[in-house]
Amino acid sequence: MKVTVKSPMITHFAWGCIEVDGKQFKDAKCFPGGARSWDWRETGTHHVPGIQPSDVQELINNGAEVVVLSQGFWDRLRICPETLARLEKLNIPTYILQTELAVKLYNELSQTQPTGGLFHSTC
Repeated sequence: MKVTVKSPMITHFAWGCIEVDGKQFKDAKCFPGGARSWDWRETGTHHVPGIQPSDVQELINNGAEVVVLSQGFWDRLRICPETLARLEKLNIPTYILQTELAVKLYNELSQTQPTGGLFHSTC
């Protein structure tokens, strides 16, 4: 029997602030079983070249079977081709959206499947 750990809901979102289960973050990593601050310095993420493969690895390691990647309010955050290649190789459905749309989709998907997401709350 497979036990599925639920992904947390994003309960509030505004410029510079993402709230997940009562905790506030500037940028957030959400995954089955929890959420934490997404500190770009950990992986060398910058707007360009964008989200690194190691940024999504934590989501995968925590059981995400679908991934939502946000690009910020103005779609300024890019995604490295290597990141997309890794997700494709693992057959993990991936959605890339402007942050407001990404939050909405993440909350919908997380109701029915183990979902991971990276959320950038500014530009």
